[in-house]
Amino acid sequence: MRRFATPLVLALTALLAQAAAADPNVEPGRVSYQQFCENCHGPEGKGDGPAGVDALPMPRDFSVGAFKFDADSDGRTGTDADLFLVIRDGGMAVGGSPLMAAWGHLGEERVRELVAYVRSLERQRTSASD
Repeated sequence: MRRFATPLVLALTALLAQAAAADPNVEPGRVSYQQFCENCHGPEGKGDGPAGVDALPMPRDFSVGAFKFDADSDGRTGTDADLFLVIRDGGMAVGGSPLMAAWGHLGEERVRELVAYVRSLERQRTSASD
């Protein structure tokens, strides 16, 4: 019985990680991310998309969850409000790379969905390393 317990625990852990990655609350953002962001930031948000590998500076690695801008000037970097403003207004608007395009034309709802999805990329990395 014991020799089956370890594989069972590993299988259940993998299923739980997949369930976290497939969070339905981030699904709309995932679709937009694939369409607008993945080319630079890569499918797992590691900054390794085909258009991003030779970019200087390299695109942000979302899986790390470290964001450097305080776009809303509240004294805290990397809040959801900061991510929203960077996505909406582009990198150059907050002192970042002009290669990070402004996506405000997508509308507030889609930008908020992108913020939720970007946050989920960091959680996926954390879940996978547990």
